[in-house]
Amino acid sequence: MSKYDYDDTPSTPRKAPMRLDLWDMLSILTLLMTLCIGAYFVAVFASPDAPYNFLSSTRNDPPTPTITQIQPPATWTATPQGPTETATLTLLPTFTLEPSPTVVSLITPSDTPTPTRTPKAPFSATVTYIDSTIIHPEAACNWQGVAGTIIDANNADMLGIAVRLTGFYNNKTKNELTVSGIAPAYGKSGFEFFLSTVPIGSDGLLSIQILDQAGLPLSDKMPINTYADCTKNLALVKLKKNP
Repeated sequence: MSKYDYDDTPSTPRKAPMRLDLWDMLSILTLLMTLCIGAYFVAVFASPDAPYNFLSSTRNDPPTPTITQIQPPATWTATPQGPTETATLTLLPTFTLEPSPTVVSLITPSDTPTPTRTPKAPFSATVTYIDSTIIHPEAACNWQGVAGTIIDANNADMLGIAVRLTGFYNNKTKNELTVSGIAPAYGKSGFEFFLSTVPIGSDGLLSIQILDQAGLPLSDKMPINTYADCTKNLALVKLKKNP
């Protein structure tokens, strides 16, 4: 064949050998890391308390202390050596005291207590029984009561003194209070207690007494009689302060 002859038969091209460059290696490495990380998260999701889970709640908890009971030592009992002796108590003789002489005084004390005199009541009273028509002429005999005045040692009228009438009258209890000066018909310091419209008789069943502002008595209780007589149907009491 001449060197100028042309062969039109197509020739098969030669394949270049495959080569891995740097970017291919990095891509493969990235894919492998991604698969590993995905597998790790799947495993952690399936078993949260697994030892390879570094964010497990039980992994960060402090260790639970364990209480170990301490056994006390065995009790040691001493064994006495030799025979046991029992102490015998011997009573000592007692000492009896001799009786001492008692001093008896035969002298009678000469000082005799003197009784204290009861102070006299500050006020005394005189009672007169008169006809009520002298003060109440309009009532005729249809009136009965107790009235009077209070004067000091100089016969001056004392106003505003409390006067109390107590006792029994016509089978009823009486406990009434008034003050001097409200019944001037008997005097400047006059007072009055109305009993009934029908005079009846009684013997000492009523009493009259004057009091201070604290309610303490300034006089003894003075008994008052009543009479069914129209000439004695007013008991007039004159209270005078003792000098």
